[in-house]
Amino acid sequence: MIAHGASRFALAYGNPDSAKVLWPLITWCLEYSHRKLNDQGVVTSNSDELEGRFPSGKANIPTSSLYYGALISAANLGKQLHQPKAQTDAYLKQAAVLKVNIEKYFGGNVEGFEAYKYYETNNVLRAWICVPLTMGILNRAEGTVNALFSPRLWTTDGLATEAGKETFWDRSTLYALRGVFQAGKTEKAMDYLRYYSRRRLLGEHVPYPVEAYPEGNQRHLSAEGGLYCRIFIEGVFGILPTGFNSFDCTPRLPKGWNEMALNNIHSFGHVFDLKISRLNKEKLNITITQGSKTIKYKINDGGTQAVTL
Repeated sequence: MIAHGASRFALAYGNPDSAKVLWPLITWCLEYSHRKLNDQGVVTSNSDELEGRFPSGKANIPTSSLYYGALISAANLGKQLHQPKAQTDAYLKQAAVLKVNIEKYFGGNVEGFEAYKYYETNNVLRAWICVPLTMGILNRAEGTVNALFSPRLWTTDGLATEAGKETFWDRSTLYALRGVFQAGKTEKAMDYLRYYSRRRLLGEHVPYPVEAYPEGNQRHLSAEGGLYCRIFIEGVFGILPTGFNSFDCTPRLPKGWNEMALNNIHSFGHVFDLKISRLNKEKLNITITQGSKTIKYKINDGGTQAVTL
């Protein structure tokens, strides 16, 4: 988790000096995770995001998925810091192998859905099977999305932590909404995002996402507010940092919208505006504005554009 978050932050912040400070921490965490791989090539862990509140087995899917995302981002960061090519290539190779192992170890039919087992012997749907989607692992996207929004997991307050239980943690719902956008299920994601936003931000418990229930009795926690923003930044606008001054943009413009924009973005070492507009049913325009300078890209709806500022 640290390696993934620090790598993404360093790239998006766009400050080489800051990245150099973080690099030893990132590489240490990657090496630690690498040493925790089991015989099946996934990361063993004594705990998980829920810190033992629910069963997590000897290896759980969020940990391996975060490690996968960390390897990809660290490889990009290492290139920006002019680290040895052998090191960054090794990270990419490890990520490719890990992606295959995640499928072999966690992939399966759970309660009738071709999605993921939370851990090897798990046979009940869990909310955190959404994490592969947020890391760009989409080979089980269809079944995973259907499982997340099925009556077994989706409740009036978002995702149940485990099917059949009343416990919910907003962070899994927020991750899931982002991941469903990233998987290209824009209309479905937007329907559930609207519902969640009305329920949380305009409903009886306002004005922020909450941490958990019944634990904490729906108290507010700042991290969840940040995760809500990431639905739009990384899910709807599809911004994925690739360098100190570059990112991939995979916008998910809802069918009923002609345009959307993020203005005054302070990231990648620049201040800029990002606008997505519809040309026709198949094509979108991406417009980047920095002061008096404007760059435009034309992409297929659902496509990805590499942007360099």
